[in-house]
Amino acid sequence: MEKIFSLVFVFLLAFLMTACSQNRMEENGAAGGAETAPATDTIESAHETGTEPDHTDSEPAAEEEIIVRAEFDFESKTVMLNSGYEMPINGLGTYSLHGDECIDSVKSALSNGIRLIDTASAYGNEEEIGQAIREAVSEGIIRREDVFVTTKIYPGNEMENPAQSIQACLERLDIGYVDLMLLHHPDPNDVEAYKTMEQFVKEGKIRSIGLSNWYVEELTEFLPQVDTVPALVQNEIHPYYQENDVIPFIQDLGIVVQGWYPLGGRGHTGELLGDPVISEIAGMHGVSSAQVILRWNLQKGVVVIPGSSNPDHIKENAELYHFSLTEDEMAQINDLDRGEKHDWY
Repeated sequence: MEKIFSLVFVFLLAFLMTACSQNRMEENGAAGGAETAPATDTIESAHETGTEPDHTDSEPAAEEEIIVRAEFDFESKTVMLNSGYEMPINGLGTYSLHGDECIDSVKSALSNGIRLIDTASAYGNEEEIGQAIREAVSEGIIRREDVFVTTKIYPGNEMENPAQSIQACLERLDIGYVDLMLLHHPDPNDVEAYKTMEQFVKEGKIRSIGLSNWYVEELTEFLPQVDTVPALVQNEIHPYYQENDVIPFIQDLGIVVQGWYPLGGRGHTGELLGDPVISEIAGMHGVSSAQVILRWNLQKGVVVIPGSSNPDHIKENAELYHFSLTEDEMAQINDLDRGEKHDWY
């Protein structure tokens, strides 16, 4: 009888020990014998490894500003400005054009698909530009909304009286509104002049505003004083003066860069077009040296506005989209930089 009692006691004790062990395993989540780490450990580990869970329902803080670098669309031949308007990436500069020559050149450009025309109060040809555009519209060559017109007001008297100066530009052009207006150079009154342009934007008379001949130092001082980030900054840029430190600085602010004197400017075009490196690259692609230089600019994200009164050159300067430069060719042209500015501003 004692033996039977002893056996029953042993079996009962074994059963209780097994049950206790199973309970401990279940409490520890022991499917594989591993412990589950506390949630705080998971979060800390995510911070350390840079793999913190993505909270898709969270929104950026109100003070965060997302800046997007503008990208060129080579199919539409345009770029979207930070003002929300599309701008052509190649156009016609009109610095030295006057009278009938100016009117004919602008209409030739428009007939060859160019949709960006650059002028300025200081050029003294806004009336001719406006006339050429109105004639092109009446002749069915273009619609007003298809043309992007840029003009500028100059330092000194014009920036001392900005409202009057801006209105004068609008009246001389007489095309309803201006697509882009720039301050031509820095000036003691440039902030006030820029704020006046901002007001004209609110009134619908100007669509976008920007600056010409502003560099890193000038921009760093100027931008905190105004409410509207410039849509565009226009500077001298060509293979002998490349601004490789300035261009990315401007682009990283979400501002489009435009280059004047893309072919070297007065007295320097011949040397630049005859440069052996550029000439060799042009021969490889079956294009002109001018086309190579303009394409180089576009691939760097720089809008180009070469000036010409020659219809053949105007047409040629617009044919930039049937070829592209290789990385090696871009590097070869980049190596031509001399820091050689061809005008004072």
